[in-house]
Amino acid sequence: MSKYVPLWKYLKENNKEEYNLSYEEIKNIIGFEIDHSFLTYKKESKEYGYEVGKISMKNKTVIFNRINKY
Repeated sequence: MSKYVPLWKYLKENNKEEYNLSYEEIKNIIGFEIDHSFLTYKKESKEYGYEVGKISMKNKTVIFNRINKY
């Protein structure tokens, strides 16, 4: 099981079209600060109906977009 599963479940359970989460909000959800490995794990979000839209190092935010399934 991936260390980011709590984040993916959070996205799926709240079911918003888009999330703009700060690094701090993500830390509160998963219990640790995101690190470089997030880039490897981000593809897992698609299994939960979301994709990573943009990672802003400057603003310390990550945007997630719901994948529309027809």
